[in-house]
Amino acid sequence: MHRPLLPALLLLTSLVASAATPIEWPEWRGPGGQGHAPASVTRLPTRWSETENVGWKCPLPGRGWSSPVIDGNRIWMTTALETAASPEETQRRLKANTSDQPLTLLSKVELRALCVDRSTGKLLHDRLLLTEQAPQWVHTLNSYASPTPVLGPGRAYLHFGTFGTFCLDSTSGALLWTNTALKVMHENGPGSSPILAGNLLVFHLDGSDTQSVVALHADTGKVAWQTPRSGTMANHPQLRKSYATPAVVSIEGKDQLLSQGADWLYAYRPSDGQELWKLKYGSLGFSLSSRAVFGHGMMYLATGYSRSEVHAIRPPAGTNAAVHAWKYAKGAPTMSSPLLIGEELYFVSDSGGMFTCLDARTGQEQYRERLGGSHSASPLFADGHIFLPDQEGITSVIEPGRTFKRVGTNTLPGKIMASPIALGDSLYLRTDRSLYRIANSGR
Repeated sequence: MHRPLLPALLLLTSLVASAATPIEWPEWRGPGGQGHAPASVTRLPTRWSETENVGWKCPLPGRGWSSPVIDGNRIWMTTALETAASPEETQRRLKANTSDQPLTLLSKVELRALCVDRSTGKLLHDRLLLTEQAPQWVHTLNSYASPTPVLGPGRAYLHFGTFGTFCLDSTSGALLWTNTALKVMHENGPGSSPILAGNLLVFHLDGSDTQSVVALHADTGKVAWQTPRSGTMANHPQLRKSYATPAVVSIEGKDQLLSQGADWLYAYRPSDGQELWKLKYGSLGFSLSSRAVFGHGMMYLATGYSRSEVHAIRPPAGTNAAVHAWKYAKGAPTMSSPLLIGEELYFVSDSGGMFTCLDARTGQEQYRERLGGSHSASPLFADGHIFLPDQEGITSVIEPGRTFKRVGTNTLPGKIMASPIALGDSLYLRTDRSLYRIANSGR
């Protein structure tokens, strides 16, 4: 029987900001950021459609790929209302563009905070945070509202990369502070989600021009520290980008901020941003946007473009340096994150939907099965099953284990780029059009 790894059994344990009443789903990939729903989640359906097992559906304005986060009865997300550039402006900006990727060019974008009532599906808040004229372009697969918010006690922190970071009262929706001073050229748009490390809000700013990690004071939004990346990177600016999300872990009793940049894994002291150590991936790795997972004394990560690999890395222990325990080079993701359940590590390729299961300790392949589709969302382990949506709106439900078994294939209209979450007896899925509460009928 497969169970979530208990934090007490991990050498590396993701830290969640503490509160008198723990926030149920505070950040991207859930409590601890590992893609595991709480053990209290039960009775989730394995079959649904637009007309079956839908508790409610809330149409969402604008376009955004941020995943939902939940505190009590409030579900928070971000979105962007886009105004397309004129043909003349588009041609002018394309001529000045340094990227060779398919891009979205706008004359204006409105960045907004959304809050949905968890019980009814009613939209409670649709708050304008910032209007940006002639914003940086984004990749057509990305959005201007892709970073997932993070929740602290009474606070919702909403991050849009170079466009700014905002703090709202998570009950009233009142704006508490704004920081729009930190600029970077993303090239493909914002992607890194913020995390809370004690009283600091931490995020990556790894662009083609500058690369750094930033911590803001969570109560004021003022910069606590900003540490430039120190590793030598490729000469081409396009190969210096990263869209990954950091994690705070405990290594030999001391907290470290583990942070994936282009070509390098870094460790920093969370309190002041001092670099503690770094390790080169050993292969070209940039534009990665997945989030690492931890267990068995190792960190499991995907290295990103140009050819992604999954690496198992042992952080330094005693006098020993960080080392690569093993690596796997077939069908590794660049956008979707890996998922660790017990002794197995799971992941899915961006295109073609090749779903892979490895022995987490050794990297030995257990199976590879083609699901089909294109994948951006990260898988979720909840109520004994893996839930894995694709960009076409199809969610596969898979039984964990060393033999592949798909127990459900479910379709909703629209694209799914955001990662699913689960609380109580409900699964929450965000498409490009709506937020759905999926629950067995009659409950």
